[in-house]
Amino acid sequence: MSTPLIHISALVKSYPAPQPLRIGNLSVAATDRLVLGGLDEGAAEMFVHLVTGAALPDEGIVSIGGRDTREISTDTEWLTSLDQFGIVTRRAVLLETLSVAANLALPLTLAIDPMAPDVRARAERDAVDVNLTTARLDGPVNALSELERLQLHLARAAANGPRLILLEHPTAALDQKADSRSFAGALRAFSNARAFGWIAISNDEEFAKATAGRRMRLDTGTGKIKSGGWLNSLLS
Repeated sequence: MSTPLIHISALVKSYPAPQPLRIGNLSVAATDRLVLGGLDEGAAEMFVHLVTGAALPDEGIVSIGGRDTREISTDTEWLTSLDQFGIVTRRAVLLETLSVAANLALPLTLAIDPMAPDVRARAERDAVDVNLTTARLDGPVNALSELERLQLHLARAAANGPRLILLEHPTAALDQKADSRSFAGALRAFSNARAFGWIAISNDEEFAKATAGRRMRLDTGTGKIKSGGWLNSLLS
């Protein structure tokens, strides 16, 4: 059996919340597509910090590619581990007055004015692959809808070819169920086209169903993980 990209065991992590985050056992391969429910915004942020090595567990183990994150001792080792992940989060900064194309290009190069033809072509391809219309590329980011901003975040997260993308409550700012389904479809198609896995931390049932990903729910108080959506969790 191959080593999972992420393995978490007997984890306890205190953070600014009444109770610590607990995860009993979770293994995720680089090819997995998983919707993980049960985490609020703070717990989702801490989960991402733990997986990326930005935070260490108080108890238990987080291992990435078979290596305990506590063993990462240099900046180079940390960046090498971090490069395996892309992150979709509202905490990520978009340069609001720059064009959408420039924001798509920045993970690849700082030379955006003028933009090289090959970089422009890559920005156009990335936009198309996340269902972001190319008509938006030359307009500023601050003119985008919430769905379009989310599509932009997804394209940027995948820019450098991560093995797996972590999404923190991606649809929380979307008002319409149709937008949740639309983003789920974009994520599904994009991950198929670029061959990356993902973990979407989300309590949005509409989004979760439309991703066609494996669905699990964490009880952050006990650390137990159950298969299925919120309804299955309530009935079990």
